[in-house]
Amino acid sequence: MEPERSSERLVFFTDAVVAIALTLLVLPLTELVPELVAEHAPASEAVTRNWAKIFSFVLSFAVIGRSWFIHHRTFEHVRAYSSPLVVVNLCWLLTIALLPFPTQLIGAYPPDRFTAVFYLGTLLASSLCHTALALIVRRDPRVRAGTEPVSGESVGTFVLSTVVFALAVVVAFIKPGLGYYVLLLLFFPAMISRWAQRRRPQPAQENRRRAR
Repeated sequence: MEPERSSERLVFFTDAVVAIALTLLVLPLTELVPELVAEHAPASEAVTRNWAKIFSFVLSFAVIGRSWFIHHRTFEHVRAYSSPLVVVNLCWLLTIALLPFPTQLIGAYPPDRFTAVFYLGTLLASSLCHTALALIVRRDPRVRAGTEPVSGESVGTFVLSTVVFALAVVVAFIKPGLGYYVLLLLFFPAMISRWAQRRRPQPAQENRRRAR
């Protein structure tokens, strides 16, 4: 009998990488203090002169935090890992570990096509990986080890979120400054997915309809 491949170490490793990525986001802000001291500038200018860096920090912190929470909810269904799950999870971690780099770019440079598409493209890649993770967990009974699979509503939310990120990349390519605001649409995929699930006929209702 093949021994069960516990997902515990994979989860701990994932949490550690996410925590490091969140910590790296704040480093560009801490580097501002010595510069202000050297210029004998008031402390308030750390905020008033750096709105772009603060905005990029808050935005990326919120995005990574949201991604980690969704990842955590997905892995509640995981009892054992598989090779595809590990590979896709590593790809997802790559996008998370990379995110502080484009975050620093959008805080340091005026909005332009390269920085906006680079940043939003990283988020798109992360969302694609997350959707693939959910599909692996939903379809592979060895991974979920008899537990309830990821719901169709959750998978629908992942797919719609990926569509939002793709739309943000397209908008950023045309109008860089507007691409970030498309991310506000991320509030809607879960609601749309729930509505679609309610509209879908339940198995019992479908059987009764066919019997008629």
